[in-house]
Amino acid sequence: MLENRLAREKSPYLLQHCHNPVDWFPWGDEAFEKARRERKPIFLSVGYSTCHWCHVMERESFENQAIAALLNESFVSVKVDREERPDVDRVYMTYVQATGVGGGWPMSVFLTPNLKPFFGGTYFPPEDRWGRPGFATVLRNVAEMWRDDRAGILAHGDSVIERLGAMFGAEAGGSPAGFFANENGDTVSAVLAGGVRQIAGGFDAEFGGFSDAPKFPRPATLHFLLRNAAAGGADASTAREMALFTLRAMAAGGIHDHLGGGFHRYSVDRFWHVPHFEKMLYDQAQLACAYLEAAQIAPEGIYAGVAGEFSTICAAT
Repeated sequence: MLENRLAREKSPYLLQHCHNPVDWFPWGDEAFEKARRERKPIFLSVGYSTCHWCHVMERESFENQAIAALLNESFVSVKVDREERPDVDRVYMTYVQATGVGGGWPMSVFLTPNLKPFFGGTYFPPEDRWGRPGFATVLRNVAEMWRDDRAGILAHGDSVIERLGAMFGAEAGGSPAGFFANENGDTVSAVLAGGVRQIAGGFDAEFGGFSDAPKFPRPATLHFLLRNAAAGGADASTAREMALFTLRAMAAGGIHDHLGGGFHRYSVDRFWHVPHFEKMLYDQAQLACAYLEAAQIAPEGIYAGVAGEFSTICAAT
């Protein structure tokens, strides 16, 4: 069976794609130089080895000879393991989320030869369905746009980078007070209180969590609420109850692995009952901290008990 360049890589995720008919490149100068030399756009695909929909898109599209031919003819295709290159993933995920598409993996982004994004999304089915354009349709349309309006695409890529650069520059260069002040010049405590109120607007008071199905743990949100509650900040009682109620509901639900310990990536329903059967290492680390912080501000034994599970898991591995 023929192999592509990914056969020389060490990442298990990249090696899973080494027999695809797609002429994959790893992230690096070889791919970028080819794109500049041949004046082709780059198709960037980012995923990881335990991602369900990454494997679905591989099976449906990257193993499809007709779709591979479209990629090989009009694009330089680059495959990235987000666990190996989180820096690359963060940059282009920021772009995808900023366009209003929403984040997720597999991440599919089209770049100019100078690595500036101009169109992106996540999973695409191979053909048009579910009200979504098929991947083959997307490839044909992007190739046509690149052929007929390359100057417009390059200008769009420049403007995207300028806007993202301004956003990151404001975060990096502003003073802490300026960063945590809103457009009305409010103080840090006022902005944090506003954050609690914004989170409360999406809180599921019946089942916990901060969205409808699918329902993710959102450990960063839990950390924010727990630390606000522990510091006695504005709306501390509201923050405390939202965080503790959500952690109790998760611990009681199917998203929690009651036999093996730890938590699955998300619940496919609103009730935390039916998990998506994969566990992310970064979720375990953040949720261990969340349950430990909850145990520090609440007397109920459930939080300390779940936090203790993580130490048992670590000892077993």
